[in-house]
Amino acid sequence: MRDLKGYVHGRESGWLRDMAILLIVLGIPFLQFLGRLPLIDPDEGRYAEIPREMLERGDFITPTLNYVKYFEKPPLLYWLNAASFKLSGLTEQAARLPSVLCGLLTTLATYFIARRLYGRRTALIAALILGTSAGFVLQSRIVLTDMLLTFCLTSALGAFIIASQREGRRGVPLPWYAFYLFCALAVLAKGLIGIVFPAGIIFFYLLLGGRWKLLGEMRIATGLALFLALAAPWFVAVSLRNPEFARFFFIHEHFERFTSTVHGRYQPFWFFLPVLAATMLPWSFFIPGALRRAWRDRYHDDNQAGLYLLIWAVLIFLFFSKSNSKLVPYILPIFPPLAILVANRIDGVLDGHGRELKLASLLLGMTLTILGVAGLAYARLPELADLLAGLMPRLSDPLHQFINNAPSISAAAGTAIAALFLIQGIVTLASAGRNPLRMLIALCLCSFLLEIFIPRLIMVPIAQSESPRDLALRARALAGPRTRIVTFGPQQAVSWYARQRIMVAGNPDELEFGSKQGDQSAWFPDQQALLRLWASDTPVLFILKKGDLDRLLPLLHPAPRMVGESGRRRLIANR
Repeated sequence: MRDLKGYVHGRESGWLRDMAILLIVLGIPFLQFLGRLPLIDPDEGRYAEIPREMLERGDFITPTLNYVKYFEKPPLLYWLNAASFKLSGLTEQAARLPSVLCGLLTTLATYFIARRLYGRRTALIAALILGTSAGFVLQSRIVLTDMLLTFCLTSALGAFIIASQREGRRGVPLPWYAFYLFCALAVLAKGLIGIVFPAGIIFFYLLLGGRWKLLGEMRIATGLALFLALAAPWFVAVSLRNPEFARFFFIHEHFERFTSTVHGRYQPFWFFLPVLAATMLPWSFFIPGALRRAWRDRYHDDNQAGLYLLIWAVLIFLFFSKSNSKLVPYILPIFPPLAILVANRIDGVLDGHGRELKLASLLLGMTLTILGVAGLAYARLPELADLLAGLMPRLSDPLHQFINNAPSISAAAGTAIAALFLIQGIVTLASAGRNPLRMLIALCLCSFLLEIFIPRLIMVPIAQSESPRDLALRARALAGPRTRIVTFGPQQAVSWYARQRIMVAGNPDELEFGSKQGDQSAWFPDQQALLRLWASDTPVLFILKKGDLDRLLPLLHPAPRMVGESGRRRLIANR
């Protein structure tokens, strides 16, 4: 039986075995408990409702949301979710399955790329780093276009660097065509960035690495033909059916999203620094050193793989940092290259004493210990707030207001999460500069357990308070043929659970474009039209937040009848 060191250093054997083990082990946090949580607005409701309507209408070209045109994203995720619904039914698990599979497949792609570039041990560590980055795994369990984009970009950019290793040698063209194929899928997943990112990353790689000869090896003519054959047909078809599509999609959703605050998602330039630190914890503390090493060694690496991964991560990070529209999932595509770079750095010190990692390990250990102590305090937040309010009466109101708005978790859940942070922190501090292998094992194991516990212990109460599922199902059960179900502002999960079109009062938000295509006034009433409908003999079921209800209550005649409550939402009826 070969020893562990021989196993992980083997370069040519064990590919399928490694990937099967990773698929089984890492599949646990990715797939467990997937269908037990209700869909949460806005993203999950939106990306479940659009494919449901596609199946209902039999139209897979023109996306609609609440039965009005919706052109913010290309259709690949809709098609995958529609296929999932067709195979498994209209369930939460089916809605989330394509996204979570993309996350899981991205970890396998990360292993494959790292194995080609650096070897077996680095590849295993890279896959474990990505699969134990709680922010990555938890976001893959949410229905998002960003995880699909991440998988497509990882596959495309990985195919390019693998193909580039054969520079000057005749070989199979498959990696080059895989590059163009996944670029096309990335465009169908989220638009032009699916080709802008690969083109920009490759340009700077060729420029800084001096590898312009690769242009002659890239099968550009046939590759672009393959790219256009896959990516172009839907854009042509949807434009022919909807002349208004091109301006909205290419100008409003690309140019204006990047250059203006029209989408209301402005954040400062440094926004993604704390986001990355938190979502890639505990591995984010090793990123600065890994980036420095990749830049330092850029001329000592025959294939300049470290330089390529560095450009991959930094260019996407800077692009979204400069953008005036920022959301947490946008930087998911930089997780795979960072995982490989961090893994390569850790691999380089495993046979020594890890002195290169000492400072980062000390900072990480202290941070994890502080998080553990904070978790213990959060688990006993009401008692702690009462104690602080007694000592500082002026803080009584803000403290109790914070408690009322903070996510509610049990003392046992908070203690369990805190204990895992404390174990990580203590072991990391004790191992800093001495035993990097012990630190690696502790970080992987505790992070793995955190990913299993968080959906069960923390996400359940959050999802139940934020999802409109209970009220939507109640409204669906009560609605008759003449009943109108109304929401204040878009609540896309209501449409999905109610299985019908919903009237939207107040700000139409992301439905504004669709609400102006044709006469949609009956489904988007202004306040006066809403009050007339409420006072009519048409049965109305109104789902809205408590604050909106308090504001509208004096205007609603007859007085509403309370039908249901769930979290911050209320279901009222006029009959």
